Amino acid sequence: MVRKNSPRVEEPSKDDLEVGTPKAWAAGIPGVLHSMVPALRDMGVDRSRKTLLAMNHRDGFDCMSCAWPDPDHRKAFEFCENGAKAVTWEATPITVESDFWAEHSVSELRQKSEYWLGQQGRLTEPVHKPAGKDHYRPVSWDEAFAILGAKLNSLKSPDEAVFYTSGRTSNETAFAYQLFVRAFGTNNLPDCSNMCHESTGWAMGQTLGVGKSTIVYDDFGKSDLIIIMGQNPGTNHPRMLTALEEAKNNGAAIVAVNPLPEAGLLRYKNPQEVKGVMGRGTDLADQFMQIRLGGDMALLQAVSKRVLEAEDANPGTVLDREFIEGHCEGLDELKAHLARLDEDAVLESTGLALEEIDELAERYLKADRVIITWAMGLTQQKKGVAAIQEIINLLLLRGNIGKPGAGASPIRGHSNVQGDRTMGIWEQMPPVFLDAIEKEFGFNPPRKHGTDAVQTIQGMRDGEMKVFVAMGGNLVAAISDTHAAEAAMENVEMTVQISTKLNRSHTVVGEEALILPTMGRTEIDRQDSGVQFVSVEDTVCAVHPSWGKVEPVAPNLLSEVAIVSRLAQATIGDKVKVDWAGFEKNYDLIRDHISRVVDGCENYNQRIRQDGGFMLANGPRDSRTFHTPSGKAMFTVNDLEHVQCPPGRLVLQTMRSHDQFNTTIYGHDDRYRGIKKGRQVIFVNPADLARLGLADGQFVDIHGEYADNVERVLRNYRVVAYPSARGCAAAYYPEANVLVPLEAVADGSNTPVSKHVVVRLEPTGVNKVAGTSAKA
Repeated sequence: MVRKNSPRVEEPSKDDLEVGTPKAWAAGIPGVLHSMVPALRDMGVDRSRKTLLAMNHRDGFDCMSCAWPDPDHRKAFEFCENGAKAVTWEATPITVESDFWAEHSVSELRQKSEYWLGQQGRLTEPVHKPAGKDHYRPVSWDEAFAILGAKLNSLKSPDEAVFYTSGRTSNETAFAYQLFVRAFGTNNLPDCSNMCHESTGWAMGQTLGVGKSTIVYDDFGKSDLIIIMGQNPGTNHPRMLTALEEAKNNGAAIVAVNPLPEAGLLRYKNPQEVKGVMGRGTDLADQFMQIRLGGDMALLQAVSKRVLEAEDANPGTVLDREFIEGHCEGLDELKAHLARLDEDAVLESTGLALEEIDELAERYLKADRVIITWAMGLTQQKKGVAAIQEIINLLLLRGNIGKPGAGASPIRGHSNVQGDRTMGIWEQMPPVFLDAIEKEFGFNPPRKHGTDAVQTIQGMRDGEMKVFVAMGGNLVAAISDTHAAEAAMENVEMTVQISTKLNRSHTVVGEEALILPTMGRTEIDRQDSGVQFVSVEDTVCAVHPSWGKVEPVAPNLLSEVAIVSRLAQATIGDKVKVDWAGFEKNYDLIRDHISRVVDGCENYNQRIRQDGGFMLANGPRDSRTFHTPSGKAMFTVNDLEHVQCPPGRLVLQTMRSHDQFNTTIYGHDDRYRGIKKGRQVIFVNPADLARLGLADGQFVDIHGEYADNVERVLRNYRVVAYPSARGCAAAYYPEANVLVPLEAVADGSNTPVSKHVVVRLEPTGVNKVAGTSAKA
C-alpha cells in the first residue's frame, strides 16, 4: 500500500558517498539556493512566502533553528539556510495518515533512519501502543489523556515519573508544563540544556551570578576584538556571520579558536550584499588557532598569565584596577596560581606554537572592548566549567564585563532553551522561584532536586523511573551512550512523546507508549478567545512574541499549551487552584502568572506587546552588579589538567553536519566540509593517518575506549583525510553518540563529554579503498 501523500525518501548507500574539497567560505548564492529550492518544492509558493518572509520579524514567528538574536532593523530575508530548512521541515503539507500505523510496526520503524522518519511528514492524531503490542493505534484525545493520567496516578511516587523538555518549547508552554509537573509532585524536569550549555550556567553562575550572556546584539558592532571558541557559526547559527561582518567593517579583529578550519570562521559571502554576491565577501578570522580538543583552558590561562605579566612590567597600565577593586575578588589567588603555570604543559595541551599564544595575548592587550563567544566545543569538555571560568577570568582582568562592545557571549543552539530555564524548566530551581510558585498558586512545590538528563537515563536503567514524558526533543538520539540510553528507555512502563514529526524516540519505547501530535511554531493558533501568540527568549536575554502564519496541517492538532492544560486536568484535576482550562483558552492568563512568579517578567503582557518585546534585566551587563554570595564577580583558580591520549589512539569530537539541526537530519550532504551523499565518515589529519598506517578512503571500525571496558563501536566508517588538529578526529552526531560513555560527564555540570572521546581505528574486515572522489 502506498499512502497518497507518501514522500520520496532516497537513502544513499555507502558506495554513493562523495568526498571533495572543503569550502573556504560560507553562505553566498549557494546558501540562498539551498534555502529556497527545497522550500518551494516541498511547501509551494504560497506557504513558502507566508513562512520564510515572516521568520524573525516582529509580526511573524521566531525561527526554531537557533537562539541567535534579531537586529533592530531587519531585512526582508532575515533568515539563514538552516532556518529555512527548519521551517520547510516543520511546515511541510505532507502528513502521517491513519493507515501508516497499521502498515508499520514499531519494530519496523526502529530499523529506519532518523532521516527517513523525519521525512514521513507531520503527525496529526494521537496514537497509543498498548502493552504487549507492536503497533501504535489511533486514539481520541480524550482517550490519550485518560490513559496517561491514569498511569501517572498509579505510580507509588511522583518521582517515578520524569518530564523532559526540548528548547523549542515556548515560554508559555514551559511555565505551564513546569507548574503541572511540580503540582503533580516532582522536580524531575531534565531538558536539552543538560546536554549542551549546562557547563555555561554553572561557570557563569558561580563567577558572575547569572548564567546568561552579558552582551546585547549591538555589542558585536562595537567590539575591538571578538574571540570565537569551540563553535561553527556557518552551520549552527549562520545569522551570526552578519554580526561578525558588521564588526569587521567597524574595525574589529576576530580570532577563531577551533580544532577544525570551519568555512564560517574564515570568510563570509553575504547574499544580501553586492560584495557577497559578486565579490570575495568578507574575510573574518584575522587569526585562526587550530587548538587540540580539550586545550582551551590551557590557552586561556596562558593568555591571562601574559596579561598579568604585562601589568607587572608596567604597573597601573594594563589591568582595569578600578573595576577589579570595586567589583571583583580573588585576583591575588589567581595571580599566584598562574605564576606557576607550566608553559610546556600549555603547548602540549593546545598543540599551538608559542608565537600563536603570544599573538593572541597581544591582540587582547591592545583591545579596549573584547567579546569572547563560545558554544558546545567548550561546554562538552571534561573541564568545560573550568574552561568557561577561565574565559571570565580573562574578561575580568581588563574590565570587559558591563561595558559596550565587551562581555561573555555563550551561543545557545535551541531557539528557546534559555527561556525555558527562565520559566522554571530545571531540576534545581532555586528556593526563591519555588516560594513564588507557592505564593501564587497556594501549594508547596517539592523542594528535593530532580534528575538531569544523564541521571534520568541512569534512573530508568535502574528501574527507579516508570514513566517518561517528553515535550518535544529526541532524547534517545541526543543523549550519550546510545545503546545504554535505548536499553534504559525500554525498561520503563510508559513513554510519551509530544511531537510534530517522527524521530528515533518514537521507536525506542517502554512497555506502553503514546505519541501526542502538536502544532508547530509556524502555524496559526486559534483558541476560544481568539488567535494566540507565544513568546521566546533569545541568547542575549531579549524576549519577543512569535505568531504563527499558516493554517495547521490538520484540524485535530492541539497546541503545546492545550496539551499541557488537558493533561493537568486529567491527572491532578482540581487538587491545586490553577485554571488549566483558562490557560488553553487565553495565553494572557499564563503570562499574568509569569509576571508575578518569574523575576524580571513583571507586567509581562504589556511588555511583550511592545514593539520588539523587551529585554530581561542582567546585572553584570546593565550595572556591573553580581548576584554571587559576596556580591562581587569571582576570579577562580583551576588546576590545569591535560588528558593524555594513549599511543595509537585519537581524541574524537562529535559534531553536526551542515544538513542537520541537532538530531534532525535534513539531508546527507555537508557542503562546507566537502561531503556528499553520506554521513558514515571520520575526519582525520593526514599526518595521523600516516602514523596509524591508514589511508584516505579506507574503511575502519571506530572503537571507543573508556575505563569501564564496555565495547562501543561504529563499524564500516570511511576515513576522510582532513585538516583537523593533530591527534584529533571528528564524526557526526547523533551517530557517534554510541561512543560516548554515559558516565563520561563534565565536572560540576554533568554534561556528556562529547568533545573528548578516546578512540582507536581498526581496518574493517574488507579493507577496500574508495574510488575516485567527486568534487563537492
